[in-house]
Amino acid sequence: MRIAVLSGGSGWHVQDVLRAARELRLCAEPLDFRALHDRALDGFDAVLVRTMPAGSLEQVVFRMDLLHEASARGGRVLNPPRAVEVCVDKYLTTARLVRAGIPTPETAVCQKSDDAMVAFARLGGDAVLKPLFGAEGRGMCRITDAETAWRTFRVLEQTGQVIYLQRFVRHPGWDLRAFVLGGRVLASMKRTASNDWRTNVAQGGTAERVALTREEERLALAAAEAVGCPVAGVDLLPGPGGERFVIEVNAVPGWKALAPTCGVDVAKEVVRFLTREGR
Repeated sequence: MRIAVLSGGSGWHVQDVLRAARELRLCAEPLDFRALHDRALDGFDAVLVRTMPAGSLEQVVFRMDLLHEASARGGRVLNPPRAVEVCVDKYLTTARLVRAGIPTPETAVCQKSDDAMVAFARLGGDAVLKPLFGAEGRGMCRITDAETAWRTFRVLEQTGQVIYLQRFVRHPGWDLRAFVLGGRVLASMKRTASNDWRTNVAQGGTAERVALTREEERLALAAAEAVGCPVAGVDLLPGPGGERFVIEVNAVPGWKALAPTCGVDVAKEVVRFLTREGR
């Protein structure tokens, strides 16, 4: 079986997947999304999507078209193209979660700064501004005063960006990351912030292995199912009353911190799942 590992380079995760494939005696080859052409995926039995690098609208649409075509020809694509499209878009992810009845922080999405100011007030004057496309906490900021909100929203409107706001959830300084694979939670960890309200390990947070409660596991699996992801990184944030909110579903989740923290060879489990399900 030939596996194409699609990414924007040959970073740590790509190398870990290649290592896992070698140990499983499978043939895996790294391909850069930016160099793909219409026949680039011919001859591959399965495709693993690792990262989607930035590009023009035409370039990104073409890359997604290639994934859809590979899937339509009977190849195994992980995650499925539609799931990747949903999860890369925070608005669409939120809409799917809300429709499925999964608790997520109150959200407002708009294009005009005047509308954003109304939403900011509705969200209690304490909100997290997130880029519509983004991961690992990059580009997020907490806004707590109207003057900063107005200046920020005006800049976003004038530069043609979408304004995505979520009510800030007062949390105890940690959250949970569940790595979902094939309808089960493969591993989970608790991430604690380091002098910041963001808990992402990529932003300086620390990680420790944790066992999810039955309800936390149910939420993680339901969130992954709602966006159509066989493999997903689901983030659960504790609220002030002990409730849990799903704040992100990542269709290309990393495991650089998770694997050693939980003692799980995540790359090998992902490759096994990809090849087993493709047969």
